[in-house]
Amino acid sequence: MYIKRIEGPRAVTLPDGTKMTRADLPPVDTVRWVARRKAAVVKAIAAGLISQDEALARYSLSLEELDGWRLAISRHGTEALRTTKVQRYRQP
Repeated sequence: MYIKRIEGPRAVTLPDGTKMTRADLPPVDTVRWVARRKAAVVKAIAAGLISQDEALARYSLSLEELDGWRLAISRHGTEALRTTKVQRYRQP
């Protein structure tokens, strides 16, 4: 059996005590970004499972998009990541 070598940890413990592994991350070819997947990427970066640069390259995200997700979570929680709620949480 072959185990692929990766940079960084294989699993991290989140502040709430749960474990997050690379298997919990969204697939690389993700096209439809639901709030749960966005939150998983932000949590993984914050916990040190993947680096910001790795996430940007892996998911073809822009830095502005990722920063927007972080800001929405920090201000209003994961509910703000839902596209149907964007107008409610954005400032005019």
